[in-house]
Amino acid sequence: MPLSPLNQNTLSNIRLIASDVDGTLTHKGKFSSDFITTLLDLQSAGIKVLLITGRSAGWVSALVNYLPVVGAIAENGGLFLQPNGQQDLLSDIPDVSRHRNLLENTFHQIKQLFPHLHPSTDNQFRITDWTFDVDDLSVRDIQAISSQCQQLGWSFTYSNVQCHIKPVHQDKATGLLSVLKNYFPEINSQQVLTVGDSPNDEAMFNPDLFPNSVGVANVRHYQDKMLHLPKYVTQSSEFDGFTELVKSLLQK
Repeated sequence: MPLSPLNQNTLSNIRLIASDVDGTLTHKGKFSSDFITTLLDLQSAGIKVLLITGRSAGWVSALVNYLPVVGAIAENGGLFLQPNGQQDLLSDIPDVSRHRNLLENTFHQIKQLFPHLHPSTDNQFRITDWTFDVDDLSVRDIQAISSQCQQLGWSFTYSNVQCHIKPVHQDKATGLLSVLKNYFPEINSQQVLTVGDSPNDEAMFNPDLFPNSVGVANVRHYQDKMLHLPKYVTQSSEFDGFTELVKSLLQK
């Protein structure tokens, strides 16, 4: 559905936007000049913004301290980071060092079948998952890698940037539900708007969990590869699509 039919009663209810970053808040991989202004406009309107990304804990811990947001969930639901520097592990990982070794070993097993894979440069800043560059992987490659991860006891997802090997029950929706319950108990699911653009946002598009969801237009590239699709889709792609959404929200 295009964005225009968004019900004004729904819009007036929104108190928190949980948004993906890459491909949703960026334009060609970068933040645009009006990015922070848009976040400040939402803040002034009393709408909280929570980042939820597949990027590493190290990358996100820096980002969350500079932007006018209430926090950020990193590594596809693995950790919650707050502007005050507090970091909370959302996944059950008793021994992080051993966990990292298991993830790396899994990557090397996958690499035996796909020798051209390159680990992402930010793995040294990660805690809960292991990533490698999506590059030119075909749909068949993605499916094969996902199947192998499952056989080895892990789950798998990917975005327009990276592929992720991660714990089975770790995803953006699970992490977001936990953060809402523990840090924003005054906000219910009807007051949350989830926004994204790719398969690693799919869990946030599940209407049984989050009835209000928006995909920026580039999500259409993946619409035949996802079980859950956003309820609404913007006319524009990437940050232009997010800006389109914000204008609709602030016109309520």
